[in-house]
Amino acid sequence: MHRSHFSVITLLMTLPLWVPTGNASAEKLKFQKTVIDPNLGKVCYAVTAADVDGDDRLDVVAISEREAMWYRNPDWKKHVMISDAVTKDHVCITAGDIDADGKVDFAMGAGWPKSGGEIFWIQRSESLQSPWKVHSIGAEAWTHRMRFADVLGTGRDQLVVTPLNGDGDSGIRLLAYPIPEQPADAKWTPKIMARSLNRAHNHWHIDQSKTEKPDDTIVASQEGLNLVQRTADGGFSVTEISKGSMGERPAQRGSGEVKQGQLGSQIMLATIEPMHGNQVVVYLGQKLNKHMQRVVLDESLAQGHAIWCADFDGDGRDEVVAAHREAKADGSLAGIYLYQSTDAKGQRWERSLLDAPMACEDLWCADFNGDGNIDILAGGRSTHDVNLYLNQTTD
Repeated sequence: MHRSHFSVITLLMTLPLWVPTGNASAEKLKFQKTVIDPNLGKVCYAVTAADVDGDDRLDVVAISEREAMWYRNPDWKKHVMISDAVTKDHVCITAGDIDADGKVDFAMGAGWPKSGGEIFWIQRSESLQSPWKVHSIGAEAWTHRMRFADVLGTGRDQLVVTPLNGDGDSGIRLLAYPIPEQPADAKWTPKIMARSLNRAHNHWHIDQSKTEKPDDTIVASQEGLNLVQRTADGGFSVTEISKGSMGERPAQRGSGEVKQGQLGSQIMLATIEPMHGNQVVVYLGQKLNKHMQRVVLDESLAQGHAIWCADFDGDGRDEVVAAHREAKADGSLAGIYLYQSTDAKGQRWERSLLDAPMACEDLWCADFNGDGNIDILAGGRSTHDVNLYLNQTTD
């Protein structure tokens, strides 16, 4: 089993940060930390990015157990969209133009984990200073993650919802909600995409807009990584990519997070394994199938809970950013790490510490300051914070 050679740097909040790889052939990565919110609530459950105010700059969006808020780019002033408007706890959020007015709305899930999954969307009022309007979509117990994608191939995105657990007799109901013409008033009727997966912690979509095919979905679950695709007869197929981590108990098996990236000519899937697990893993290959090579980058995480693939240095090869939310057995604090491949085929990787202590619950990567570099947005659990790490890497 491959083991990485690690190098670590302490984060200095007042200075630009060099994140060295320890290899002369690898590009040095440099980030500058901006604290967006030092304490947004008990838990930052999720973060995302969206142009809320229409100024062509991505704003920071985050949810706590009781509020949804956006932070205006570039002064990062906090604006609360909803507060105590639905059942606690908020658990997921995704951005999309639900009412087709050209402005971003948000779908959300709440009632985590014991009160049942309340699924709803929020619509801006006449002023961005006023509370947003809450509209019901439906309910699904254990609702845990959601994203917009056109998995039905209709030409307009649906809201795809992943519950964490099934009903005890069968697996989760992976759901796709088409958006009604009158989304604030009409009933949202979901289509079931799959019922064979269990303990499904997250999913990711593969955009097929260039081929005019329905978007594919990769689900990270107790069964590992599975590809869910629309079939010609209008149903869905579920195809195994990997069984993920292997263990005696369900909690020791499968995958918990998944994102897609690219490593040169190879497709790359980055995962945390198992759910809330200790391993950072990438799968490499020319196609998404069970023949992809599994490469373990790290086996030391404690409650690994977030991962992303992005090309931070502009060399056409994605790096991996991953995080864990609890202290390790050796006393190392919860933190965020960068992993960079140091060979052409992705067999050797080196790890660098980006930030600690940072009990990261969720990550989102995008270009927030318009300089062409991909930045890192992170939300904390026990650290309660939201931080933006601006990419200062230059050629």
